[in-house]
Amino acid sequence: MNEFELEIKKLVIKTLNLEDITPEEIDSEERLFVDGLGLDSIDALELGVEIQKTYGIKINAQNDDLKEHFASIRSLARFIMAERKELKA
Repeated sequence: MNEFELEIKKLVIKTLNLEDITPEEIDSEERLFVDGLGLDSIDALELGVEIQKTYGIKINAQNDDLKEHFASIRSLARFIMAERKELKA
């Protein structure tokens, strides 16, 4: 398991109070919303706010690709890493 993906899994669990699940139980390719982990729009909002605070990035709700970025842990990790690189550039 990628260390950054593990970090994001822990962030998701902590932010959304998912007490009955461990990071190891979340597949990095598993869908986060509806199917898979079963998160909803309120979870997305909470998670988005926490990601912005934790990683110092801006998430534009009007971004057409946002749904794709939040599809799985792996896609979320790629998105955060790309946004952080943009900030440093």
